[in-house]
Amino acid sequence: MIWAKGVKPRIALHGSLDVHRWVIEQTIALLHWFRRLRIRWEIRDDVHEAFVTLAAAVICPRRLTG
Repeated sequence: MIWAKGVKPRIALHGSLDVHRWVIEQTIALLHWFRRLRIRWEIRDDVHEAFVTLAAAVICPRRLTG
């Protein structure tokens, strides 16, 4: 199924995955600043997605300005 979409598995060279994993872990940590996103209380997916989008809209300008 994934191969049909053009994604092919690759074995990473030593240390090359650390950079990508750090970015993902940092992003999740930034989203956890917002108490409402730490534990998902909303039943509906669209409401949760809206809160994640709002959090990203707050985080991005903060990170870009320093």
